Amino acid sequence: MKELPPDFLLSMQRLLQDEYPAFLKVYSSPAASGLRANTLKISPQELADRLPYALRPVPWCQAGFQLPDRLSPEQTSPGRHPYHAAGLFYLQEPSAMAVAEVLDPQPGERVLDLCAAPGGKSTHLAARVDDKGLMVANEIHPKRVWELAENLERWGAHNVVILNESPARLAERLPAFFDRVLVDAPCSGEGMFRKSEAALRDWSPELVQSCTIRQSAILNEAARLTRPGGRLIYSTCTFNPHENERSVAGFLMEHPYFELSAVRHPPGLSPGRPEWVEGDHFLPLERTARLWPHLTAGEGHFIAVMQRKWLDAIETDEPSPSTSVRQGRAPSQPLAGARSAFTAFCQASLQPVAQADLLDRQLAQVGEYLYIFPPAAPNLQNLRLIRPGWWLGIIRPGDNWASNRFEPSHALALGLRASDVTLRLDLEVQSARVLAFLRGEVLEWTGEDGWVLVCTDGYPLGWGRGVKGRLKNHYPRGLRWF
Repeated sequence: MKELPPDFLLSMQRLLQDEYPAFLKVYSSPAASGLRANTLKISPQELADRLPYALRPVPWCQAGFQLPDRLSPEQTSPGRHPYHAAGLFYLQEPSAMAVAEVLDPQPGERVLDLCAAPGGKSTHLAARVDDKGLMVANEIHPKRVWELAENLERWGAHNVVILNESPARLAERLPAFFDRVLVDAPCSGEGMFRKSEAALRDWSPELVQSCTIRQSAILNEAARLTRPGGRLIYSTCTFNPHENERSVAGFLMEHPYFELSAVRHPPGLSPGRPEWVEGDHFLPLERTARLWPHLTAGEGHFIAVMQRKWLDAIETDEPSPSTSVRQGRAPSQPLAGARSAFTAFCQASLQPVAQADLLDRQLAQVGEYLYIFPPAAPNLQNLRLIRPGWWLGIIRPGDNWASNRFEPSHALALGLRASDVTLRLDLEVQSARVLAFLRGEVLEWTGEDGWVLVCTDGYPLGWGRGVKGRLKNHYPRGLRWF
């Protein structure tokens, strides 16, 4: 059994009472682990049929599966499976999968993940939004935001903007813009003690207190970002009522134009605990949801859904979305040379339907990088942009704009279907050549010269460049397997 902090154990014993022995017992067993199918690329059932693991469905997530506690010696770990490199699934703890299901974005909506790294919930939301809406993933930490970008790149979603901003600056620039806002708040991490040694090492009563202050500040800005009629979802991976029910109660009392919506409680989700909040608040906190490791096959999680009422904007002292947000573009250079180079690539490398689809979309150039700008995106000028849309590739300058070259990105490869590309090399998932490609090795190539989409079992892995019988490897160096 893990050695847990004494102050944490005393708190949980006081809160859970008769449930405490069952709760304590789970710390003698391994942490729950799972994976979630990328429904932009593959159906959950097809993925389960293809993978060599004994997967069990997660009751609250149609795309989710629980992994076995232990793999057989001959099985590759899921993170080293080529299907993971192809973005067919995301490794995610099962309880965390409930959050995007509860948020439940609808086609055409604008969705914000305010504290998004490393990207588990963002990838889930991006799959739900698909190409019919806008997904904005924001992360304030400058190092963690690149991990978020890498995971979303592998996911292959198109209508995603990635930002590296503070909640306050976002709220200032985009007030009342989003239909759904997720605050997966920084927390004390009590629910991750079985999974994370860092969470166990860093925990203290002082950390809990500092987290509650930080969570309140983030929620205040998230309220400004949510449009009237929109939904604000607050989640943590902790058990502590100060960070959960009490944080929600404090927010609702300070923001009376929000009301608590009921969270459905499918098998595995338990109601919140109003009795753990002191004072006469008269709030229906049982409408929130908790996931307990002694009651379900997952770790600790808390979820609350708060809906902004349809009130006149003047009553809330916030600008209305119709006047505060104007449609705009990413900072962009003149596009003539970039469009010409990209058109030449499309004509040489893509099938006619894919050519027409990509060339019909709005392009944006930032420095040497070329993107497709999501049609529902707001004006992004003066915001710290990591990705203003789907990254297509790099413009390599020639002697003049007409001689520019286009070099496709890994994000473009992972966002295409194999059938979109003219030259393809499809490798069986268990072949040595797949592993050689992921290691960055040069492969043999018997086809025409040009850009080649390397696939496994029909799913894109990355680009190669066919040159005189050899396939030069363009799999990103930072992602290569060793």
